[in-house]
Amino acid sequence: MRPFTPSVTRHLLLAGTGIAALLASPPTVHANQPFLIPNSLVVSTSTYDNSQGALASLTVGTTLPDTATQTTSAVAGNDYVNVWNNASVDGSFGATSAIQLTDLNPLSGHVYTSLSVPSDQVVTSFSSKSELGLHIVNGANGPQLTFVGYGGAGVGAIDVSNSDAVAGQDPTNPVTFCFGSNYAFARTIVAVDPSGNISYTPTIDYGGNNGRSALLGSNGLYYSVGNANNGNTSQFNQGITNPDVTETTGLEVVTPINGSSWNVTIPPDNSAEVDPLLQFEFNGKLDKAGKDDNFRGVTEYGGALYFTKGSGSNGIDTVYTVPSLPTVANAASTTLAVAPGFPTDSAKATGGNYTPFAVFFANPTTMYVTDEGSGNATDLTSHAGLEKWSLVNGTWQLDYVLTNNLIGTVDNVTGNDGPWPTITTVGLRNLTGVVNGNNVTLWATTSTASASGDNGADPNKVVVITDKLSATTAQQVANEAFSVIGAPTYGTVYRGVAYVNP
Repeated sequence: MRPFTPSVTRHLLLAGTGIAALLASPPTVHANQPFLIPNSLVVSTSTYDNSQGALASLTVGTTLPDTATQTTSAVAGNDYVNVWNNASVDGSFGATSAIQLTDLNPLSGHVYTSLSVPSDQVVTSFSSKSELGLHIVNGANGPQLTFVGYGGAGVGAIDVSNSDAVAGQDPTNPVTFCFGSNYAFARTIVAVDPSGNISYTPTIDYGGNNGRSALLGSNGLYYSVGNANNGNTSQFNQGITNPDVTETTGLEVVTPINGSSWNVTIPPDNSAEVDPLLQFEFNGKLDKAGKDDNFRGVTEYGGALYFTKGSGSNGIDTVYTVPSLPTVANAASTTLAVAPGFPTDSAKATGGNYTPFAVFFANPTTMYVTDEGSGNATDLTSHAGLEKWSLVNGTWQLDYVLTNNLIGTVDNVTGNDGPWPTITTVGLRNLTGVVNGNNVTLWATTSTASASGDNGADPNKVVVITDKLSATTAQQVANEAFSVIGAPTYGTVYRGVAYVNP
């Protein structure tokens, strides 16, 4: 196997179609076939499947949730192009799909292994664009990859991403009202080892919304991020949900269970929210509980946690940090803070002019942050893309934003259900990278805009760029540009990326 060398990234760019080709004809995976090969790139994908579950029989008129007291009727059937128009009448609309992990050579695009995660164990919500973030940590037993899925939902289930996490959790949740109090699915942390063995840690967290990313901390605990609360719970009526959606959201510390199935007993007090009072203290205002800490990207660096909030009109959209790794016991007393130098203004006041998604550290004083570009015009022109930040005298400052050959690129794809609306790249989501001398090579998944009923269902791309570590101005990197290594594939979405360090 040829080792990764950023100086020859051009060879990777010429490969181009490695992932897409795999999706069309996945290789057979053997029990002893290696996974998480050093110097490889792992990509998480999901492909739309309307042949299973409730989705298979979805037609115009099918009952969908509307509010906690009434239902509505579907306005579209289950074909890939039009099904997402149901979001116009059902704010919780989504459809579950299977998860695939592709381990490939980032130089040639050659696929080493494709691992299909058992869909009878965990699935993802196809159009939930913030899901399936990947993290790889090297431990005593080799690398371990982690992500979050829905336990027991199966392929083709509807509105799972806004369902309860525990049966009967929230009587004000429209999904609960429509499908019944037992329509609940544990947000489950999944771990994969180098042999492709999979283990599961179900949680009680993120009821009413989605778990997005999880990592194994250097202290052996899991740290996950996500959102909660699809009902009416606020600071005025806490206690109507069980478990409380105001305390099972945001940044969660989780004790690993690592069972052979998602359907194992969750011990009492197995997880805890870090700084649960954050959502009740924003500028002295009373926001809807569970939304100020609507986090979606997380990483550990130097014994600290860094995580992002980049969606929703509540709280502050920015990069947050915890200086040391909290435990379940001290999570509630641990305080979150905005990383020095990052925005501290209200998302409501600015209208979403900053939408950070994922973080990668090149060294202690260099941080890369992806911006989704899904906010207002200021976000698209000033932040969207790949931001480079430098730590100067204890404060992070923005050096430049890499956007060449990225923002505004247009793609057209078509398939059995007809052409997909024209897709425009507007920013980046999940991120990974590797440092080699003065070169930092970074891979990311793109965010998109189209006339689709849900842009989270848009076929997107995996892109790569190499930046000069020493550069601090846009003029120094004017020739740097993104290239595509995973082209848009009809009916498929790219979600997470993770580089396997040796």
